[in-house]
Amino acid sequence: MERYHPSEVYELFVRHMNTPRVVVDSGVCATATLVQVHSARKHGVLLEAVAALSEHGVCVRKGYISSDDGRWFMDVFHVTDAAGQKVADADALLARLESSLSAEALPRAAGPASEGLTLLELVGADRPGLLSEVFAVLHDLRCNTVEARAWTHGGRVAALVFVCDEETGAPIDDAARVRRIESRLRHVLRGGARGARTVLADPSAAGNLDRRLHQLLNEDGEADSRAAAPTTAVAVQDWGERGYSVVTVSCRDRPKLLFDVVCTLTDLDYVVYHGTFDTDGDHAQQEFYIRRSDGRPISSEAERQHVIRCLQAAIERRASEGVRLELRISDRRGLLAYVTRVFRENGLSVTHAEITTRGDMAMNVFHVTDAAGRPADPKTIDEVIQRIGTESLRVDEERWPRLCSAEGDAAGRGGGLFSLGSIVKKNLFSLGLIRSCS
Repeated sequence: MERYHPSEVYELFVRHMNTPRVVVDSGVCATATLVQVHSARKHGVLLEAVAALSEHGVCVRKGYISSDDGRWFMDVFHVTDAAGQKVADADALLARLESSLSAEALPRAAGPASEGLTLLELVGADRPGLLSEVFAVLHDLRCNTVEARAWTHGGRVAALVFVCDEETGAPIDDAARVRRIESRLRHVLRGGARGARTVLADPSAAGNLDRRLHQLLNEDGEADSRAAAPTTAVAVQDWGERGYSVVTVSCRDRPKLLFDVVCTLTDLDYVVYHGTFDTDGDHAQQEFYIRRSDGRPISSEAERQHVIRCLQAAIERRASEGVRLELRISDRRGLLAYVTRVFRENGLSVTHAEITTRGDMAMNVFHVTDAAGRPADPKTIDEVIQRIGTESLRVDEERWPRLCSAEGDAAGRGGGLFSLGSIVKKNLFSLGLIRSCS
């Protein structure tokens, strides 16, 4: 019988007592499903809730975060499905949230097929055809790519690639072979002035894939070093009498926007005490009252600018550029090397990639531009589709649904940052959710 140290027993008891309570209700709001999370304060629990919503594929239309600045907080999310309707499988959403936030929840595996695989973490300088070279090297080294995700932004690329032995399907753990793989990939990445790195890791160490990609690019310094002008309005202001820093974001709405912002603040070691978020058509406005994990607000101009740059980069790096191509085809050896080589030979550059294998089927998504980062020529896209197969590769012309028509777009065009506390103060004070410190 397994024995526990008294301190471990106490910690388990506390976790059970503080397990978040989740309510999912489709009857309260006429246009959305309401999700409420009540929990003891714990750093990262807000991110866990937002990640669970993101992974379930729902869109957060509006909501608020409220804390008593002590031990408890409450999150309220108004969510819809991709078509802008109430969530049909509310019970499944509830089960996912409860599982993600439960006291017994274990660190989640990096991907649905990550068990028995070897994880490659790749970071380096981006260039046209780079992913084609990476997949060609892996194929040449008899590595089968089962899952992968890659983002490019600010002239840098980060990728998570799950591989196994091409012949046996077993993880790659031979030391000499590992060194050979790392050496070849480092040569391909050749990351310029700041160098490149390739890391072979345990798949369970990656956690949420999107969060890990954000971390890799942040650790690489991509946010602070990029030269391009930002396209996202972010401001950080002080609310000195309450001891908060107030972060405001105004940008185009898209899937996982809330996750990207909360993920970045969490990984920068800030705690969100209060906040509101709302969408108007395809425009999103968010406002968060934050402090550092030591309880202090942002204290310097350099720190403020760093937070702004990191948030802008996190929001923009997921905004997939280019034509979205979906590939659904029977998996075979060298498939990725072949497909990405066809892209490269036709002057297409992959800006984002999501590789998934289910059984004997490959279900992959690529976002492609021309080699200069401009929109790809439709004739070139047609030629690529004809070469790979019209039954297997198609252009996905659908976009994240806009819940209002053109006049809603016009309403959000100004995109100016709303003033300090313009949403939070009006809503949270009126509801008694921010207590007076006097």
